[in-house]
This record gives sequence, structure tokens and C-alpha cells, in this order.
Amino acid sequence: MDMMQVAIIATGGLVFVLLVAYALMGPSQAKAQAKRLENLKFRYSDSADAKMQAQMKKVVSARKRHHRPAGANMTRIESLAIRLEKTGKKWTISQFFYTAGGIFTVVALLLFLQGAPIFLCLFVGSALGFGLPHLIVGFLIKRRVAKFTAKFPDAIELLVRGLRSGLPVTETIGVVAKEIDGPVGEEFGKVVDRIKIGRTMEDSLQESAKRLDTPEFKFFCITIAIQRETGGNLAETLSNLANVLRLRGQMKLKIKAMSSESKASAYIVGSLPFIVFGMVYSINPEYLAGFFYEERLIIAGLGGLTWMSIGVFIMAKMVSFEI
Repeated sequence: MDMMQVAIIATGGLVFVLLVAYALMGPSQAKAQAKRLENLKFRYSDSADAKMQAQMKKVVSARKRHHRPAGANMTRIESLAIRLEKTGKKWTISQFFYTAGGIFTVVALLLFLQGAPIFLCLFVGSALGFGLPHLIVGFLIKRRVAKFTAKFPDAIELLVRGLRSGLPVTETIGVVAKEIDGPVGEEFGKVVDRIKIGRTMEDSLQESAKRLDTPEFKFFCITIAIQRETGGNLAETLSNLANVLRLRGQMKLKIKAMSSESKASAYIVGSLPFIVFGMVYSINPEYLAGFFYEERLIIAGLGGLTWMSIGVFIMAKMVSFEI
């Protein structure tokens, strides 16, 4: 069996696994039926709670029609610009592509000088050149969103105190932007700047919600929108929202503690082959040198990395919980 046949078999097996995974990820009939029953209950029920929930659903659906979610009708360049803005750094798209191209060139050139095949040089260079900057951007986004989520309940409570003292909503948002530092103050400061140039408060909040893309801030925007449509005590509503967000944070910490053992096992299992490869290569380089120039060993190594990536992805999904 030559190299081409091995590559075709490996590609066919990978495509088969992806098709099976796509087939198993289809919509759930039970969830669709439960949603239809819930809509019928809200439509024909005479209770006050059902009518209030139906009215809230109408407000949320109307808001979704007027405010498209992040990434809708956007090019990849525009989505990348939003991701770079979410990091809180003043990075541009050109800087991102220059960095990716530089990493690709350096890695591919170093491998080529070591005698590696051109296919391996291009594959590893592309993986590191385009994957590493995305990983760094994703890490910075995750860290900034975590800081925002941690201080967001304090910002809501500050809003509640301002509303109870008689200040309007726009003034209390300005107070939050000045009093709370970090990502929370920055985002609320941008909301205030948009309001000053004539944007409505709901549009200003929605633009921040698109960029942050966190459930907590979306809850806040939906609460403001519902209160403007239905009326009521906004301070009391925001106070309850702050309590809910704190409970969500506590639940996330409990889940993180309960899944820490599984995550540690996944880290050990995922890193063990690379550790063993490095130790053996440091002791006897000639024993594993064939993985860098022998075509069959290169294909076997890339196939092993592909299946390991699939396994790591599955383990990550198993320990990831939605709250």
C-alpha cells in the first residue's frame, strides 16, 4: 500500500467520523415538541403569570428581529475585527495578519532547514501561523470576559443604588463607568459615549452586548428592554438580576470544582504522548528521526495527531456545562 492509498483511507475515515458526528448533532424532536406545547400554554392560558411570560416573549422576539446577533451578515474580516476589539487591546487586522505570516514563515523555514519535507513544513507552519494567534486572541477574550462577569453584579448594584436615589438610568450608567475600573467601566463608558452622540440607550447597550457576547450582559439588556415596554420598578428588577448573576457565578465555581479532576485527567492524557516523544527523542534522536523525513511515518504521525485532537475535543465537551 503506497502513500497515496494510505492518505485516501485516512481522509475517508476522517470524513466518515465527521459525517456521523454531524448526523448525531441534529435537532431534538422532544425539545421542539416541548417548545410548541409551551407556546400553546402561553397563548390560551388565563393566568396572569402566563400572560406576563407571553408578553416578555413578544418583547424578546421583537428585540431579536430589530437587533441581529453578532456575526450575522458579516464577513470574516469584520468578525475578526470584533474579536480583536473584544480583547481590549488596540490591535489592528493588519498587525494580526503580519504576525500570523511571520510565524508561518519562521516555522516553515526552520523546519525546511532541518531537512523536513515541504509538505510537513507547510502543514506545521500553517497550523502554528494561523492557529497560535487565534489561540492567543481567544485566551485574551476569555480572560477579559471573565473579569467583566466577575464585577458585573457590583455594577448592577451600583445602578440600583443610583436609581433608588432618584438618578436617571443614563446618569447611573455614567457613574458606573467612572467608579468601576476594568472591562466593566470601559464598556459602560462606551455606552455613555454612544448615548452622547445621539444613539438610543437600547441600541448602545445592544452594541456592547454584540461585542461582549455574554449571557449576563444580554440578561441586563433584555431586562432594560422589557422594563421600557411593560413598566415597573427598574431598581427592584435590577436588584433581582444582580442576585441571579451572583448565584450563576457560584454555580459556575461549583461546576468548575466538580469537573477539575476530569479536566486534570484530560490534560495528562493529552500531553503524555508529547512528553514521551520528547523524552525518547532527547535520549535517542535517531530512533524517532524518521517522523521528520519518512513519508509513511509523517502520514501516521499526522493521523495520530488528528485522532488525538478529536479525542481532546470530545473530552472538552464532556466537561463543559451550560448554565
